[in-house]
Amino acid sequence: MKKIVLAVGGASGSIYAKVLLDRLQQYQSQLAAVGVVMSDNAKFNWEYELGNRDYEKYPFQFYDKKDFLAPFASGSARYETMIVCPCSMGLLARIATGVSDDLTTRAADVILKERRKLILVPRDTPYSLLHLQNMQNLTQMGAIIAPASPSFYSRPNTFEELVATVIDRVLDLAGLQIDTYRWSE
Repeated sequence: MKKIVLAVGGASGSIYAKVLLDRLQQYQSQLAAVGVVMSDNAKFNWEYELGNRDYEKYPFQFYDKKDFLAPFASGSARYETMIVCPCSMGLLARIATGVSDDLTTRAADVILKERRKLILVPRDTPYSLLHLQNMQNLTQMGAIIAPASPSFYSRPNTFEELVATVIDRVLDLAGLQIDTYRWSE
């Protein structure tokens, strides 16, 4: 049973967060806890891009972005994995430089200091040299950069199936046992 933190950043790409939440709900039997924190921009983008507030309907514990009493604000709560999806370049930069000014960046700081799994799903393009340097620094700290770059070899038929090619890879990286398309299987 895994304990996962999901931070939904303010980058465009709310569909990635939606499919991730759907998949986490689907594999809830493998999860001891899922703590979710959304930035204000994440909520705005979800409503703008997806036309609803369905993020409020998921059966996970949601925390305010300034709630430093959330369990995953401390390493003692033993959350093993944190996924930031989608991750803006500003959020990635704050994590890379240790600016812990909200719950998302504090939780990422905790995950890194405890040598646990931090998976960042940047959605921006193109990358500047500064973006790449921040990603390099995070990779050297042990984070995994998993860009929102969908694959096509599974021949996805819908927008959500295309997005799921990224999300399923993220869940593989998080260590969940999932049913997904596998190359040459």
